[in-house]
Amino acid sequence: MAGENFRVTFDLTAHIAGLTRVRVAAGVVFRDGEGRVLLVRPTYKAGWEVPGGAVEADESPLVGARREVQEELGHPFPIGRLLVVDWVAAAPPWDAGLMFLFDGGTLDAASISRIVLPPDELSSFAFVAPDSLDAHLKPRLARRVRAALSTDEPAYLESGHRPSSSPQPPISEANTSGSLTPDRT
Repeated sequence: MAGENFRVTFDLTAHIAGLTRVRVAAGVVFRDGEGRVLLVRPTYKAGWEVPGGAVEADESPLVGARREVQEELGHPFPIGRLLVVDWVAAAPPWDAGLMFLFDGGTLDAASISRIVLPPDELSSFAFVAPDSLDAHLKPRLARRVRAALSTDEPAYLESGHRPSSSPQPPISEANTSGSLTPDRT
C-alpha cells in the first residue's frame, strides 16, 4: 500500500439526485379584533384552510406565503414572523412535507373589507374562534394553528404535535472519526 495513490471519486450530481425531496406549503394566520382565526373555503375540496398554499419551485416559504395571500385574499397583507414549521409524513399520493405558518397579525374592519376571493378557487371566508377550529379544519391543521396561536417563539411540530423532549443519545467518537463524505451534511 505504501506509495500507492488512491483516488476517491464522488459523484456529486448522483448524490444530489438521490437526496430526499419534500413538498413545501406556507400559510398565514390572520386574526380579527376578537382573536378569531381567518379561514377560507376552497371550491376544489371539502373543508376549510388558512390562507396559503404550495410553495413553487425556487420560491422561499415566506415568498410563497406572500404570493398565496395576494392570490387568495386579493390584497398584499403584510406577513410577519414564522410561527410554526410542521413536518408531515408521506401519505400517498402525497410526499412528506414541511408546512410553514406565518403571522398575519390582526385585521381591522378596513383590512377585512379589502378581502376579495378568487371565485374559481375560494367560495367564502370566515373568522372562527380558536376553540372551534376542530369543527372546520383537518385535525393536523387544527393542531398546527393552535400551536401557532400559543407560541411566543417559532415552534417545530411533527404532524401537528410537539415532539417529545427526550434527550438524544450522545454522538460517540466512533461516529465522528472521518466517516463523513466531504461536502455532505
